[in-house]
Amino acid sequence: MTDPGHTSDNIHISEPQNGGVAFANSVAINCNSEAEKRLERLTSASLAENTKRAYLADLAHFVSAGGEFPATPEMVAIYVSAFAEQLAVSTLTRRLATLSKIHKANGWPNPCEAEIVRSAMRGLRRLQGSAQKQAKPLCREDLFLVLDSLSATNRDMRDRALLLTGFAGGFRRSELVGLNWRDIREVREGLVVCLRRSKTDQTGVGRNVGIPLGRTRHCPVRAVLEWREVSQDVHEAVFQPVDWLDRVQRARLSSEAIPIVLRERMAEAGLDPTGFSGHSLRAGFATSAAKAGVPSYKIRQQTGHKSDAMLGRYIRDGELFEDNAAVALL
Repeated sequence: MTDPGHTSDNIHISEPQNGGVAFANSVAINCNSEAEKRLERLTSASLAENTKRAYLADLAHFVSAGGEFPATPEMVAIYVSAFAEQLAVSTLTRRLATLSKIHKANGWPNPCEAEIVRSAMRGLRRLQGSAQKQAKPLCREDLFLVLDSLSATNRDMRDRALLLTGFAGGFRRSELVGLNWRDIREVREGLVVCLRRSKTDQTGVGRNVGIPLGRTRHCPVRAVLEWREVSQDVHEAVFQPVDWLDRVQRARLSSEAIPIVLRERMAEAGLDPTGFSGHSLRAGFATSAAKAGVPSYKIRQQTGHKSDAMLGRYIRDGELFEDNAAVALL
């Protein structure tokens, strides 16, 4: 197998015909009746659009590299070995999870459960390690340096509100750009932000996040309210593009813009932006809160992490120097 240099549009996987593959659906459906069409729509809606795109990209890569469906254990093991030096362990792990799901959906024997595949992955982890690359956290001190470098242009006001809201709420970038003004309610203590949908809440149950009034020179509530006066579009997207003439555009800022804004602002403040991403605000909040001694359950209440295990990396990093044993020795 060789690297096919694929895109997710190279292969059409979602139409199960004559032994084809059921992708978004739980079962292969030929849609001969209205009931079957409704079932297809329901099962398709069980997956988020980003998840569907990720599945399609994984399957397209496997097929473009010479894979077939149903796959054999030997075929999958060869796929792992072919891309062992090109893809991260976490990427190959996700690809195998996608292959496993597609085989289960079609009622085929799952090749990913075979010992030859498991052995290949164990060997890969021993040789390369399995630690995932994580975004660097933008912690409180560096965030303040970035905010101190901002002035009073429309773009500066938007970015101040964007960075402070993302940090104070521990938001994912998709949650941040998905906010509408109607999702934000003023209360005496600050702002109540309603997250109507998130990565871990695909069914739209929703949850409220409190953004308290700040006690420092950088208050997230004041920054948001000042930006609201500028944006004028009080019913739609909170965070909107600002053009090169400093004019606010009536559109929604894309999630891809968050890391760009973050890195540009860090560079302008004299900080090295290498390794920082759209996740750095969320990671920075959790790490800074852990350093400040905030209990893990209160951090999770803000970020929406389901367990301490999911939050553990930030907690450990934030407490590396708390009562460090080396302090007594050096």
